[in-house]
Amino acid sequence: MFRAIIFRRNLQSLHHHHSSPHSPSLKNLTTLTQNPPPPPPLSSSPLPPPPLSSSTTTTSSAELRKYLGYTALLLVSAAATYYSFPFPENAKHKKAQLFRYAPLPDDLHTVSNWSGTHEVQTRVFIQPETEEELVDIIKDANEKKRKIRPVGSGLSPNGIGLTRAGMVNLALLDGVLEVDKEKKTVRVQAGIRVQQLVDGIKDYGLTLQNFASIREQQIGGFVQVGAHGTGARLPPVDEQVISMKIVTPAKGTIEVSKEKDPELFYLARVGLGGLGVVTEVTLQCVERQELVEHTFVSSMKDIKKNHKKFLSENKHVKYLYIPYTDTVVVVTCNPVSKWKGAPKFKPKYTEDEAIQHVRDLYTESLKKYRGESITKPSNENEPDINELSFTELRDKLLALDPLNTDHVIKVNQAEAEFWKKSEGYRVGWSDEILGFDCGGQQWVSETCFPAGTLAKPSMKDLEYIEQVMVLIEKQGIPAPAPIEQRWTASSKSRMSPASSSAADDIFSWATAEHAKVGIIMYLPTTDPRQRKDITEEFFHYRRLTQTQLWDHFSAFEHWAKIEVPKDKEELAALQTRLRKRFPVDAYNKARRELDPNRILSNTMLEKLFPLSTDETISSRALIPGDLLSSSYGLFPKKKLNKLLLLCPSQEQRTE
Repeated sequence: MFRAIIFRRNLQSLHHHHSSPHSPSLKNLTTLTQNPPPPPPLSSSPLPPPPLSSSTTTTSSAELRKYLGYTALLLVSAAATYYSFPFPENAKHKKAQLFRYAPLPDDLHTVSNWSGTHEVQTRVFIQPETEEELVDIIKDANEKKRKIRPVGSGLSPNGIGLTRAGMVNLALLDGVLEVDKEKKTVRVQAGIRVQQLVDGIKDYGLTLQNFASIREQQIGGFVQVGAHGTGARLPPVDEQVISMKIVTPAKGTIEVSKEKDPELFYLARVGLGGLGVVTEVTLQCVERQELVEHTFVSSMKDIKKNHKKFLSENKHVKYLYIPYTDTVVVVTCNPVSKWKGAPKFKPKYTEDEAIQHVRDLYTESLKKYRGESITKPSNENEPDINELSFTELRDKLLALDPLNTDHVIKVNQAEAEFWKKSEGYRVGWSDEILGFDCGGQQWVSETCFPAGTLAKPSMKDLEYIEQVMVLIEKQGIPAPAPIEQRWTASSKSRMSPASSSAADDIFSWATAEHAKVGIIMYLPTTDPRQRKDITEEFFHYRRLTQTQLWDHFSAFEHWAKIEVPKDKEELAALQTRLRKRFPVDAYNKARRELDPNRILSNTMLEKLFPLSTDETISSRALIPGDLLSSSYGLFPKKKLNKLLLLCPSQEQRTE
């Protein structure tokens, strides 16, 4: 049997669940109203009006006061009931939206991505234990034309793998199948997490060529969205893929590689889960090695002088810009020298000294905003301030007043000072060093654009950042730090944002580089109204960069971070942009051949890559309210226990 969670709904719950979202979902509220006095009996001749008297006037005034009193009592009672009603734990967030509370049916559960920015409610979430079971699942879904979208670890900020109609997750297909130490290759099941894979091959002296900021992605999703690390000579992770096994609805299980089917191979490596469910991946690895990480603080003026040198002389390099300051944190990573060994360096400040001013700012801010002073944790579950990391402190600071620009500037200045006191070196294995603690839940927009070559950088990457900083300061945007900038070589995968049409493979990898720039806004609070406000500010921030920078720099968003516009004209403009950059017709042709019933698709894919009019399948027939994307982070806390395995805890996550 499948390890599946398939829930039945009866007609009553179906009717209740699919009621109009615009109609009130609260139970009918009834109030007692005062019946008006009956009209006087009809008469054949009109009666003369009664004479006015002081007693009549007094009675009318009393009646008016009585009705005004009832009205006031009703309003006060309604307000008191609304704000004190004992909502269930999984529906507390609904207090932010009047008349929209309805408890979830017992068999309906909420699945959200890690940041809580996108969610779906589903009754079908399947985790097959064998590839044979997966084949049967896909075949059955295709025959019945039922959605079964592949979803990985739930880490994509835009929830690209979510659909309420049904999902399949390969977390139980997570084995290392074969290691070839001589060829430095490894064949794994697609459900294995990056950290599991690295741990599984380190005894062979092997590791992955590059890493993103975190290690919790499933390899299938890691490759399908075109994830990347940093290093102008190193391509995105999809370039490490030698071959893949894919289960498709129309053609069953197929294997693709550059030898067997190069056209489909280069299209499917970054296939966004729309061409088939990736079950196995063969990766090209490298020898495991120790790296020296060097962190130091620079300025934009110095960066401009040394940019070409930093890109060409370092295997890995990234810049962290701190808005409203001239601070640029430079992080380089290179193999430990066999002759010199690791550098000997004694830091000027201890870790406590480097972070103390941030603790002081938090103490001052807490007193300012809440009138509290920190002597000890306010409750047993709250950690001591001295036990919090820098990113945890930053989250707490921002949560106090996340949209107050002056407050955010103070937090950014504290971060700049923290990095100045944290300059130095550290040595470790590549999978330990090539990570970055970006903090807690957040909205993210990341763009990729060409930046010249290693021999001749265009400097457009630095120009882009300068213009972003001008936008931030001119608009007074409460932009937290950091704005991160990384580089990769190009990719042959046709759907990769870093794809290149260069015919010479060596030239392509050796010289072509692409800058990747990410802007963020943290969601450090669980307050629904505050999360809504942060979300609106983030999309204002993102829209400014989109309208003023993206076209000029030929910038396109990371597939795991692109957001589908709600406005029809904006969506049409996005579709046009994507067609100019990516082989949309070839991608849709492959979708029609491999998944003719669109069972692997979801609303996001259908909107980004619409079919021609004569081939369009009724979206309402196949996608019944597919993706309930957020937009405000107002989500119930009720989660399906098994789905908690999809997402790492805050302690595990480092991005």
